[in-house]
Amino acid sequence: MDIIIALVVGAAAGGVLHYLQPGRASRGAALAPVLGALVGALVWMILTWVGLTTLDPWLWLVSFAAPFVVVPATLAILARTRASHDAAERVRLGIA
Repeated sequence: MDIIIALVVGAAAGGVLHYLQPGRASRGAALAPVLGALVGALVWMILTWVGLTTLDPWLWLVSFAAPFVVVPATLAILARTRASHDAAERVRLGIA
């Protein structure tokens, strides 16, 4: 049941990072919060499978910090990819 806390923290981190990262006009508003929730829950799940319990602070720290690391990197890659794809598409269509 405590995994819900990791989901909420990850979604909140993704929501904040959506507005802090450039290029938000080229992606949906739900992408970053969903990605943050997914990363937080995935890290929580993996660490519990490894054997950590809710009494171990590493479970909490890593599952809360992972979205703050993964989401900005993913959003930066997506923004760069989208910008280069849009530029290539403009050239292909002759809209430059």
